[in-house]
Amino acid sequence: MKKIVSVLLTGVLAAGVLAGCGKSSDTNAEAKGPQDRAIKVAASATPHAEILEEAKGILKEKGYDLEVTVFDDYVQPNEVVESGEFDANYFQHAPYLESFNKEKGTHLTAAGEIHYEPFGIYPGTKQSLDDIKDGDSIAVPNDTTNEARALLLLQDNGIIKLKDGAGLEATVNDITDNPYHVKIVELEAAQIARVVEETAYVVLNGNYALEAGYSVAKDALAYETPDSEAARTYVNIIAVKKGDEGKEGIKTLVEVLKSDDITKYIEETYDGAVIPYE
Repeated sequence: MKKIVSVLLTGVLAAGVLAGCGKSSDTNAEAKGPQDRAIKVAASATPHAEILEEAKGILKEKGYDLEVTVFDDYVQPNEVVESGEFDANYFQHAPYLESFNKEKGTHLTAAGEIHYEPFGIYPGTKQSLDDIKDGDSIAVPNDTTNEARALLLLQDNGIIKLKDGAGLEATVNDITDNPYHVKIVELEAAQIARVVEETAYVVLNGNYALEAGYSVAKDALAYETPDSEAARTYVNIIAVKKGDEGKEGIKTLVEVLKSDDITKYIEETYDGAVIPYE
């Protein structure tokens, strides 16, 4: 009986030692393991995911593993951050985020302002704004936010005039002067590049211009300037759940995306279609 008790006690002590070692090992892994230094970001493909991929190496040097998942819609990236499944997302501007929070009851906020994608007027059947004629058609996005930007850009270039105060909520109903009697063709933003052979001009934002193979610097007949109201308002952000913006990993992510290396990458890669926000 004494021998049995002795064996049992020895087993208990051994188990205790192993458990202690296991706990110590887990603690070390917790402190040093890459899984605890991972940053999961939901992003749209172009240019957001591409920029994040470029940032991976820099973040790795700072001790973080950046995990990027591409989404092809504008709803899920916010939902997965709200649920805590992802740490952040990178695909939207602040006005969209504010609207989403209000509509969906989410609790998301901006952790950093990274870049903006200027709207540009691109050639359709006409190759210069000097060639505009009475009755020409111009394709613009039909959603509220982007249509206003397009109309403001047309106003800035003397094609139309909007009523005072219309600003970033302008619609075609706010056009007060149309000296060329242009026909505004309202289309879903993703469809506009497809009508270049049917309209005199098209107005595209940066990511759709990229997807259509346009260079803002080389192809745009006119585009939003960095100091324009639209550029300041529609800067693309890193969004997180409220309260997470102060986390070290998020602060490091924003710092890297605003670094000289990433700024240089953006400027050299996108040829004016994506502009770093200072």
